[in-house]
Amino acid sequence: MSDLAALVTTWTYPTRIRFGVGTVRELAEICREAGIARPLVVTDANLARRPLFEQVLAPLREAGLAFSVFDGVRPNPTAANVEEGVERLRAGGHDGVVAVGGGSALDVGKLVAFMVAQSRPIWDFEDVDDHWRRARTQGIRPVVAIPTTAGTGSEVGRAGVVTDEASRTKKVVFHPGMMPRTAILDPALTTGLPPQLTAATGMDALAHALEAYCAPAFHPMAEGIAVEAVRLIFEALPEAVRDGANLEARAKMLAASAMGAAAFQKGLGAVHALSHPLGAVYDLHHGLLNGVLLPYVLAFNRPAIEAKIARLSAWLGLEPRFEAFLRALLDLRARIGIPGTLAAAGVPEPPSEELARAAERDPTASGNPRPVDARALARLYRCAFEGNLPEPEAV
Repeated sequence: MSDLAALVTTWTYPTRIRFGVGTVRELAEICREAGIARPLVVTDANLARRPLFEQVLAPLREAGLAFSVFDGVRPNPTAANVEEGVERLRAGGHDGVVAVGGGSALDVGKLVAFMVAQSRPIWDFEDVDDHWRRARTQGIRPVVAIPTTAGTGSEVGRAGVVTDEASRTKKVVFHPGMMPRTAILDPALTTGLPPQLTAATGMDALAHALEAYCAPAFHPMAEGIAVEAVRLIFEALPEAVRDGANLEARAKMLAASAMGAAAFQKGLGAVHALSHPLGAVYDLHHGLLNGVLLPYVLAFNRPAIEAKIARLSAWLGLEPRFEAFLRALLDLRARIGIPGTLAAAGVPEPPSEELARAAERDPTASGNPRPVDARALARLYRCAFEGNLPEPEAV
């Protein structure tokens, strides 16, 4: 209690959320409330071709808002991708952004709205120390975020992930002004997501919640939200994969995704530290990689989290033991079709020592409940590539 009595920290929680089937119809009104009259709608080309995209545009058309669409978002966005969006925003005289899609589209939308106000390069605002204080706040455009996947929770976040092509690394750009004014969580917009993407994005949400729960920082609000997010995902994800039209399962996954993102301000860990370099180098889906890596990192972290995982296991209605939760996690992964190894997920060769060093440098590594260095991370890469759960003492 003496340590707790001396603790001073800051807790910041997310933005306004409109949740429920049909809430996308409120988009024009929500834009007006945010001061947006000429929105730039930011998405990816695949989503822009799907019928559900018209459900997003229809309220804007009906209200007479002068919008245009930027659909050039890449699956793993780069700085050039963001710059292209900034040019489109300036050329169209847009006064705000409606970001629609998965995590990449939401991140690019937020970054475009942020970078249009800046004169410095994007890497000057990497989430290191207090680099965000370098930014100009005047001119940052308001954002309305509409997720069509249940994974990243970027709709309630103040950051965006961008690939630095020069160094082949993923970097997090952060500023409080990037937080969307309103997030619209309409489960009907996620019903067309294919089973494989439903599974991968769902495992991304699970990785956020589980790593936040295990992170050693003291943040009981985040921890409580993470616990319930894990329960919702175990309950709803298999059904959302099995029957994509199940609105109850889709609604629970959208809620859990936002909850995971709200929770991970407590911290992330080695799952993300390992997946970021792999995604940057091999252009693989972030959630898929997280889903593959999660049991290996959990097993490695066991000495530091065994009691916490036993409590979590009990909350899920399982035997209150670490092994019970690990078995349930492996079963969930198998049931929804997430591969068991990095090799099966598309990593063509055992990850290199260079990738392990990049993972060690990743900011999320510092939140792991057990300290990790390049040697431990290289061993975890090998375990995940070969399919051998690590013995903690051997790593």
